[in-house]
Amino acid sequence: MKVAVFGGSFDPVHTEHVRFAKAAIEELRLDRLIVMPSYRAPHKSAGAVASGEDRLGMCRIAFSELPAAEISDYELRAQGTSYSYLTCRRFREKFPHDTRYFLVGADMLENFFSWREPEDILKNVTLVACVRGKREISGMHAKFRERFGTDFSELHFCGGEVSSSDIRVALAFGEEPKRPSLDPKVLCEIREKGLYRYDAAQALALETPERRRHSYRVALLATQRAKTLGIPFDKALLAAMLHDCGKYVPLSSPMLRGFLAPDGVPEPVMHQYVGAFLAEHVFGIGDREILSAISYHTSGRANMCTLEKLLYLADLLEEGRTFQGVAALRELFWKDLDACLARSLKEQVEYLVTTGKPLYPLTLQAMQYYSDFDIAK
Repeated sequence: MKVAVFGGSFDPVHTEHVRFAKAAIEELRLDRLIVMPSYRAPHKSAGAVASGEDRLGMCRIAFSELPAAEISDYELRAQGTSYSYLTCRRFREKFPHDTRYFLVGADMLENFFSWREPEDILKNVTLVACVRGKREISGMHAKFRERFGTDFSELHFCGGEVSSSDIRVALAFGEEPKRPSLDPKVLCEIREKGLYRYDAAQALALETPERRRHSYRVALLATQRAKTLGIPFDKALLAAMLHDCGKYVPLSSPMLRGFLAPDGVPEPVMHQYVGAFLAEHVFGIGDREILSAISYHTSGRANMCTLEKLLYLADLLEEGRTFQGVAALRELFWKDLDACLARSLKEQVEYLVTTGKPLYPLTLQAMQYYSDFDIAK
């Protein structure tokens, strides 16, 4: 018998997960495909957004049309960090005389060399990889053989680029994902149970439709980059969701009772302080890093924390921005956050001085603080 394990957060399970599973069943001629949601993946510091039970339920719906697929709660019951080598050991114990496969996406394959006990995994299963989008993994076979003395298999199937985190952002904002990426029955389950909703999303009602679309684009960029910075998804999402909630709230509003504005704040900068106040006192955000990121997302400041840098740049570089030089800054954003911040602050100060607009001292201080990080100096 041929058996495979397909693990992941499935948070939420999307159409490319199902297409990958179907291709594996057909190409490998699998008798059984065990779909196994993780309790907490080693590469995800904050764990899943939906509960284990909810993710199991979504998987049961999504894979229901594949007779060979079965949904396992093994890693959820085990709790703790879901290390694949432990799962694969158990897999071998359960199916000692069968041909065993372990399915991974191209992104996971690239990180396999840093997994816990990779040699142990390969003793128990054959790794099978699937390319998604424009990734290229053919060059990894030689590297794999050199390191492990064995090779991985590769499906002919090429999946599309779909991001579970992008789907979560869309659902949090009440938007439809950019492309049909959820089974309609899974989407119905999500909406019926109110999954991926945030109470703080009420703040979006304070924004114009155009500003809400901007905040959505900021959230997409911030959560995408957050993965590479070790910033939890929720932090990046909430900071982006709320960063402009004070944009259109007058200082006379009853919601701002008790708010004290710092001295000498230019009008275009004031909303960052208003937004942080609203986020804390109206929308219940207690995380000091999120509040600080909102407080300085327009002006910047010296010695910013990583979340502050991320929000400042995501606000500046989201895909709706079209100013001259934005493409180069976006490229730098993915390579070197501090260098991108230094360049952006320098250009911002130059723009304000050239146009005669108010230069807030915090912005000048930030530019001076980060000037040494500008790789183009």
